[in-house]
Amino acid sequence: MTPAMDNTTNRYICIHGHFYQPPRENPWLDEIEPQKGAYPFHDWNERIATECYGPNTTSPVMNIHSKIIDISNNYTKLSFNFGATLLSWMERNQPEMYQAIIAADQESQKKFSGHGSAIAQAYSHMIMPLANHHDKRTQVIWGLKDFAFRFGREPEGMWLPETAVDIKTLEHLAEQGISYTILAPYQARRVRRLNDGQWQDVTGGKVDPTKAYVCNLPSGKSINLFFYEGEISHGIAFGGFLDNGEDLAKRLMDRFQKDNPKPQLVHVATDGETFGHHHRLGDMALAYCFHALEANKANLTNYGEFLEKCPPGYEVEIYERTSWSCAHGVERWRSDCGCGSTGQQGWNQQWRQSLREALDWLRGQLIPLYEKEMGRFVADPWLVRDKYIDVVLQRSAQKEQEFVWENSVKELSRGEEIRAIKLLEMQRFAMLMYTSCGWFFEEVSRIETQQILQYAARAIQLAGEINGAHLETEFLRILKKAKSNLPKFKDGAYVYKKIIKPKMVYSLEENLRYATTPFKKGMVMVTALFYLIYEKWRRLRILIQKTVSRLLEMYLQYRLDKDIRAAVESEEMDLRKLEHSIAEANKKSVKLDINALSFVCSQKVLHLMYRLSLNPKDAEFMEVIEEFLRILSASRFKLDFLTSQSLYFSIWKKYFDAMSRDAEDGDPSAQRWLERFNALDQYLHVH
Repeated sequence: MTPAMDNTTNRYICIHGHFYQPPRENPWLDEIEPQKGAYPFHDWNERIATECYGPNTTSPVMNIHSKIIDISNNYTKLSFNFGATLLSWMERNQPEMYQAIIAADQESQKKFSGHGSAIAQAYSHMIMPLANHHDKRTQVIWGLKDFAFRFGREPEGMWLPETAVDIKTLEHLAEQGISYTILAPYQARRVRRLNDGQWQDVTGGKVDPTKAYVCNLPSGKSINLFFYEGEISHGIAFGGFLDNGEDLAKRLMDRFQKDNPKPQLVHVATDGETFGHHHRLGDMALAYCFHALEANKANLTNYGEFLEKCPPGYEVEIYERTSWSCAHGVERWRSDCGCGSTGQQGWNQQWRQSLREALDWLRGQLIPLYEKEMGRFVADPWLVRDKYIDVVLQRSAQKEQEFVWENSVKELSRGEEIRAIKLLEMQRFAMLMYTSCGWFFEEVSRIETQQILQYAARAIQLAGEINGAHLETEFLRILKKAKSNLPKFKDGAYVYKKIIKPKMVYSLEENLRYATTPFKKGMVMVTALFYLIYEKWRRLRILIQKTVSRLLEMYLQYRLDKDIRAAVESEEMDLRKLEHSIAEANKKSVKLDINALSFVCSQKVLHLMYRLSLNPKDAEFMEVIEEFLRILSASRFKLDFLTSQSLYFSIWKKYFDAMSRDAEDGDPSAQRWLERFNALDQYLHVH
């Protein structure tokens, strides 16, 4: 690193992470089904949370000897946004991780003059320039309300999906009180000093990214814009700049204009998943980058604090219908522009146009249906849709009923209440079907496109239930024009019929029965048979033919896998059952699903360490963790304790010295704590 710079008071650094995953829930179940590509994890959200979102809450800072010297909650130092649908999943499935992110925003307010580092996001990652007026408005309002519900404050900024922008979208942001958004450098068209009148062309990314700019809008309102530094941002995502955190810090500090005494902001933006998922251990590189920047007296900041300290002195005009991930504007989400191509011979993305045509047609059919039917119950159907996020955030039958009562213009029957909720749900799915990932990649049969087709199917189904509308036939006629690059999938209509339609039901109970009964029946019969053979007739095993012997081994593997999972995943672990199952597997050399069980056990250790970090003086709970780790040490599992080690180190840093002094003074509770805490180190290997 270079020595600390002169005149550092006017030089600021900000790193922004855009953390996002598309909604993955089956719209009939509101649960994510297993995704094979994410194995041994249940689904991609779970996998990326483990590789990225969680580690960034407790990322170890390592010295040159690979020893932990500090623990960093990177979110306290980043500027960041999380997709609303991702946080909704995290709240339900990873509550400790979720709370650590919320707490990081609160901590960042202390660091940055009261300005929290979290910003909002347009709700469901819709490409805003391609959205109609009502969707633009609702996406902004839902994004704001979701943010306020989770973070307990109003957001200053809002991330636009794919940074896709037009003036009408900026008008909606400004109308809702948003102060700023972040764009790519080549989205700027021209700039001028405020009140100067002399425009300067900055086409092709020539805009100076070290300033904030104001964009004056036709309505008379304005919004502040930041254009991130392009070269370093690209290098972080694709160029290996995360290979070394200290080198990244140096690149950022070297980007300042040395002869310019005026305030400067060096800031970069990239997908948050870069820090751990796309780049393994990227969270640690980021943590060390922050460590190196702070050691060199760099002024870390976020956009809200910088605007307060250094208000814009320049005005900017943008190029409309542009984004950060398509060189052709927003064509990636409606035409075969070449972006996202795999380079495979004969492949194209012409299907994108037909997919959007089909969804636009469907949306066009749903609008008058919604306005007419909802207009029977409420004064302004679109205003009510804007408010419906209150139900989505805290869904319950009572909440739905109260919402309908509060917004209806007359007393409704129970049937009319249900009809109103179905109309609002139809509109929710009509927005989710525009999630940008459906177009982003190279093939119409990918899971991302399947997902948005599920939302379209659910909207079609609800429309039919509401007034008998038959929309599927024409929808499929248009969708058939979306030709697959893979002969086995033919076209979008074929994907819909073969993959989406089998998921469609008219009740949750029926769907659960359809999905699970055949499997349950089969497994009950097979398990009973194998139990009889194995437990009651094991003396006859030598007489059983080779094929049946293999079946017995498969049953034993299945049973031990199941027993180990059950023992670990229960809220109150059955440690005796776990120890017995591991011992039996070792004794009989059973080929367990090592990858899956390693993941399950590693995650349980992490969960327990998160719980311990919330009550770090609980020596009795440490004994539970110690016993669990002792049993696991006898297994063949490939355990990953990296984030757990970080949590252990964090507790050590805060409490070890004080507890050691109390123990030396004869405090028996401190002595017990010290004994148990040191015992954990034997298994977590933190030195």
